[in-house]
Amino acid sequence: MSTTSKPTWQERLIAAPLTPNQISLTGFVLNVAAAVLLFENLYLLSGVAFIVGSIMDTLDGRYSRMSGKGTPFGAFLDSTLDRLEEGIVLVAVGAHFADQHNKLAAAAVVAAVLFSLMVSYTRARAEALGAECKVGIADRPVRVVIISVGLVFGGHDLLHHVDLLAPAIYVLAGLTIVTTLQRIAHVYGQLKLR
Repeated sequence: MSTTSKPTWQERLIAAPLTPNQISLTGFVLNVAAAVLLFENLYLLSGVAFIVGSIMDTLDGRYSRMSGKGTPFGAFLDSTLDRLEEGIVLVAVGAHFADQHNKLAAAAVVAAVLFSLMVSYTRARAEALGAECKVGIADRPVRVVIISVGLVFGGHDLLHHVDLLAPAIYVLAGLTIVTTLQRIAHVYGQLKLR
């Protein structure tokens, strides 16, 4: 009498015809939806779409490693879409502030976009030079949390008379600037020792 165990949900997921690229593209579509929903002033729905899309972004790499279905192009696509998704949502946030004639918040969005890209670029460039560069307080998960809070609690949807979108963007801009400087200093310290 043989005993066969029922496959776990992870084993069923790995056996599914799902690919990491499909997960990545689903996350991208959800982030585009978040931007569109923000244009429609549907802050809470925008925040939910952004959160679910960002969760998909964390799952694609994990699924790729678990399933063995990852490819070099898939890793490239994942990283590229991560930058695009954050940028698309922040463009919608910037347009929102421009529509409100809030120049300071719009400028903070531009700074947040620029320095979010610099956080990623400094790591990629450092690693190309053989240096490790994972330091800093505003890595992608932290940035996702900050943007999520701003979207979900923006526009007075959940908290009456409180709109956290602009404060979230100010925090995001400040932390990405600090993180870029932290990474530059860290890499300088590593390469100076060579």
